[in-house]
Order: sequence, then structure tokens, then C-alpha cells
Amino acid sequence: MSEPNYAGNIIVNLSSLPDFLRKPILTKRLKEFFTMSAQEQQDIVNNALLAGPDIPFPNFSKLCKTWLEVLATFSSEQRQTIFSIYVKQILEKPEKIIRFNLDGILEILLSMDTAQQEIISQTVRHIVTSDINETEKVLISKLIPNNAKKVMKITM
Repeated sequence: MSEPNYAGNIIVNLSSLPDFLRKPILTKRLKEFFTMSAQEQQDIVNNALLAGPDIPFPNFSKLCKTWLEVLATFSSEQRQTIFSIYVKQILEKPEKIIRFNLDGILEILLSMDTAQQEIISQTVRHIVTSDINETEKVLISKLIPNNAKKVMKITM
């Protein structure tokens, strides 16, 4: 039997909260994330990748935008940590990302203020161009839609 997806359940619940509740709770949870062990962090990210596609997109969109806005306020090192874990999890099982509405996620990024867009794009760009090996770059390049690469100025 598999373990319950507690992180996934939290994500689903967060997605349905109004912004004034969602943002402080998400901020607190993200701060807690950085105090966890590497294995716990990987489990949380894995569960988030499993839960995300099952959240109705209007709720997912609000949650994702809040998550990105909060991450944009964190240190570069913290953003790199969390996005690196996501990239590694996706590289291990690329089918996890296929279920997501990637064009919709790009629209979420584009709906953010320009400074936040650049902060998030810069972090993702650094990870996918500098922090992974050549084989992983080929795979991740196939997974990132061309329009997202253009917006985030990712050249591979």
C-alpha cells in the first residue's frame, strides 16, 4: 500500500482558499520546507507533482501564482533549491510534467509583475542551463515548450 499523499492533500486544500489566507499559509509552509531533510523535500515535491494536475485549473492557477510570488521573495539559493528538486523529480519521471497544462503555467508566469517574472525566469534558466548534465539538458529541453523557453530566455 502506498502512503497517503498528505502534501498533495494540503496543496488541494490551499488551492481552494481565498488569497488572504492562501498567501500566509503558503509562505509559512515554504519556510518550513527549507528546514526539512533532503528526502522530505523530495517527497513533498513528488507529491506536489502528483497532486497538481488533479486540481481544477482555476484553483491551480491561483495557487501556482501565489507560490511563484512567494518564491520570488525568497533568496536565490532557496529558489534554486526548490526548483532544482522539481527539475530532478521531473527528469526522473518526465511523465509527471506531461499531465500539467504547461501553456497555462506560462500564462500564470506572464500574469506576474515583470520583476517577479525575471526573478523566477532567472532561477529556472540557471538550473536548466548550468546545474544539470548534457543528457538531462536534452531531456528538459524537450519538456519545456518553445514559447516558455523564449519567455524565460532559455537557450540550450
